[in-house]
Amino acid sequence: MNNEEIKLVPNRLRFFPVMMFAMVMGVSGLAIVYKKAHEILGFSAVIADVLSVLSIVLFVSILVTYIIKIFKYKEQFKQELSHPIRINFFAAISISFVLISILTKPMNYDIAYLCFVIGALLHLFFTFNTLSFWINKSVEIQHSNPAWFIPIVGNLIVPVGGVGFFSNKILMFYFSIGIFFWIIMLSIILNRIIFHKQFAPKFMPTLFILIAPPSIGLLAYFKMTQTIDMFAMILFNLGLFFTLLVLFMYKKFLKIQFFISWWAFTFPLATITLATLLMYEQLHDSLYLYLSYGLILFVTIVIAIVAYTTIVHMTRKEICIME
Repeated sequence: MNNEEIKLVPNRLRFFPVMMFAMVMGVSGLAIVYKKAHEILGFSAVIADVLSVLSIVLFVSILVTYIIKIFKYKEQFKQELSHPIRINFFAAISISFVLISILTKPMNYDIAYLCFVIGALLHLFFTFNTLSFWINKSVEIQHSNPAWFIPIVGNLIVPVGGVGFFSNKILMFYFSIGIFFWIIMLSIILNRIIFHKQFAPKFMPTLFILIAPPSIGLLAYFKMTQTIDMFAMILFNLGLFFTLLVLFMYKKFLKIQFFISWWAFTFPLATITLATLLMYEQLHDSLYLYLSYGLILFVTIVIAIVAYTTIVHMTRKEICIME
């Protein structure tokens, strides 16, 4: 869309996408990374505190804006909720609630508990809603992409933030759903990637989402068992493998023009960084230490670039426009 066409858009709020919550996931993930780096590696707590406040402000701003959109532009909201691709990003709302709960827990237990309960219940709703949509609608193989992991496999994030709020029996319910559907959906996505037409450029960043399920799975498994056993090692190594795989394909990502989907780069990188920090904390192996430093630097640079590029495109009024 050129500048003249952009000026014709009557109200950008109408085109405010639910994908904007991926920004909250990315910044919150980075805040949690620096929080853990402070606890494990002795990083300054100031960075984590600033990122935590920024995450909360960003979350509230996007949430309020999207709620206004729901009431003001109900038809656009309904279209997004029934879209075969965009429906998957609604779970980013519930995941954002859980991540904000993790960040606010040291500040205010009651607010953190409320955010977690809302996030956990919302995510269960989005899981059932998305599965029902897939079963009842004619979904084409071309509609599938790694964003499918968000509503279903995203259940793995609930145990990460739920220890101390819910019993392990309830958290294991979420963990079981996430692990089971991760295996099934990974097969579907790999089939889509290998045997069918390539993704549209705007969805190429979602390949980074492949990193998140095993990485979050490790964090969730450890939260509930306090154990690094063979299963935990398998989860970590798979997360590391998918990280190396997408980095091996770096040339493909350098050619992509900016879309909000760039934020799909961010949260998965934060999860593998957190998983590596956990491995170092538990095993005290220098390999994990060096890998942690490298990943912290890398995820910080990536999020800084994505955030800067997003701000630039916002100032040019190239975000929240009709596709």
